[in-house]
Amino acid sequence: MLRLRGEKMGVISKISGPVVIAKDMKDAKVYDVVRVGEENLIGEIIGLVRDKATIQVYEETSGLKPGEKVVDTHEPLCVELGPGLLKSIYDGIQRPLEKMKQKSGDFIARGIDVPALNERKKWEFEAKVKKGAKVKAGQVLGTVQESKTIEHRILAPFAGKVGDIKSGKYSIRDPIGTIDGKEVFLAHKWPVRKKRPYEQKLDPDTPLISGQRILDTFFPIAKGGTAAIPGPFGAGKTVTQHSLAKWCDADVIIFVGCGERGNEMTDVLQEFPELVDPKTGDKLIERTVLIANTSNMPVAAREASVYTGVTIGEYYRDQGYDVTMLADSTSRWAEAMREISGRLEEMPGEEGYPAYLAAKLAEFYERAGRVKAFSGEIGSVSLVGAVSPPGGDFSEPVTQNTLRITKVFWALDAALANRRHFPAINWLTSYSLYLDNVTEWYNEHVSPGWRKLRDEAMVILQKEAELQEIVQLVGPDALPPEDQVILEAGRMLREDYLQQNAFHEVDAYCSPKKQFDMLRLIMMFVHHAKEAIKHKTLSEIATLPVRSEIARMKYVEEIDVKKIEHDIVEQLGVKQ
Repeated sequence: MLRLRGEKMGVISKISGPVVIAKDMKDAKVYDVVRVGEENLIGEIIGLVRDKATIQVYEETSGLKPGEKVVDTHEPLCVELGPGLLKSIYDGIQRPLEKMKQKSGDFIARGIDVPALNERKKWEFEAKVKKGAKVKAGQVLGTVQESKTIEHRILAPFAGKVGDIKSGKYSIRDPIGTIDGKEVFLAHKWPVRKKRPYEQKLDPDTPLISGQRILDTFFPIAKGGTAAIPGPFGAGKTVTQHSLAKWCDADVIIFVGCGERGNEMTDVLQEFPELVDPKTGDKLIERTVLIANTSNMPVAAREASVYTGVTIGEYYRDQGYDVTMLADSTSRWAEAMREISGRLEEMPGEEGYPAYLAAKLAEFYERAGRVKAFSGEIGSVSLVGAVSPPGGDFSEPVTQNTLRITKVFWALDAALANRRHFPAINWLTSYSLYLDNVTEWYNEHVSPGWRKLRDEAMVILQKEAELQEIVQLVGPDALPPEDQVILEAGRMLREDYLQQNAFHEVDAYCSPKKQFDMLRLIMMFVHHAKEAIKHKTLSEIATLPVRSEIARMKYVEEIDVKKIEHDIVEQLGVKQ
């Protein structure tokens, strides 16, 4: 909760939507949090000229009048970090929605102030350091079992010599000990705009396994990496992010609904607490933090919501966990920046967005990474941002600036979505710059031939796209037999491998080993079909019983690899 220090107050002189100008603010600093008006609305100073402060207000400003007070808290916008974050549902400035509902009903009252963490709950703290020990900032002082799978490591907020510290039951407001005579608690605050420090940044060389074949095989993202999912309305951005949240091999999931429609966010808030975690069998919410900032909420809070999410992600990273943060969508955040910039009467850039759009996006995405923390643990924050370009136009500024920063581009295609091909990720326009980084991991943990097989399949998909243009002019029968096999191979890869049913009991998740086996068997069929085309017609090859076996692979738990290999060789009538 924000505590007001002192009685030095400013006065509102101008109001323009979420932007308020206050005078008599001589002692204020940029990014100080302020309380605006008689209802104590939460705001943040974003500009100072002499004694006038420009404030963006995180709540609805209707009813504010010039002459009302503005009180400076002399603190930056912070999040409270400690046990109890998991399973929580917050708004953009870390106010728990459930507690706000209990306090003000279904409609959130303005100026409401609710603690981010449960102040009464007692946690079982187990000390890991002894009295007299010297600790560094970020070193583990002890642990709290936050959930069945997450052991919450309490980190030293500053360096010094440990005084009295002992195990026991504590609330987040009870001191657990001292460092250099200063009391230490289970929770501490951290400014959202300040990235948390670490000892060393490491290369992102371990893939973030998602269980989605087109992502893991063709366009992988590394742990600590960045990815963008741009796409038009209805192409599947939200479903793709939900699949990542449920199936990716991260320890902690942060889902930020940044300016999305209320009905979509309602689905998330209703579904996530009911989803079963495939890793543990418990509810997925047990290792998830949800941040909800819908499109009908004040625009200023959208920017805060992404920073709130990434700061919580960095906190769990520093404890040694792999964190995936999903932001849906960064376009709404950019639109909020555009609105605030317009009200500030700043010089507009391309399509009205502020000139600093690229810098803001880079500042956010650069907080991703795999690091060695001061705790000695290795953790990561992976950032996956959805982008909603108007009309699916990827040349617009938000998409283009995001692509300059992120290293993975999963391009959703309206044409594929209209053909009911899901995930509707276009394999010809998407790319991943982590491919070389993760190849060694795949060679070691899946198969030494993984990269070669993946590249061969990609060549077929590209060749098939070229042949499709010729087919539209002259028809498939005019092609030589070898090219007809390529067309059939491309169809197999598209329908039997790239298409994946996010709602199917088995097909929703595909392990790396199963992905490799499926791709290897498809490519084996293609190689033998190139030989068989010399004595069989394409229609004979396409209707062989083994084709049905290959098509059904995605729907079975265990693939009978040897049987399918045998059937391919026998039915195509070629020498192995």
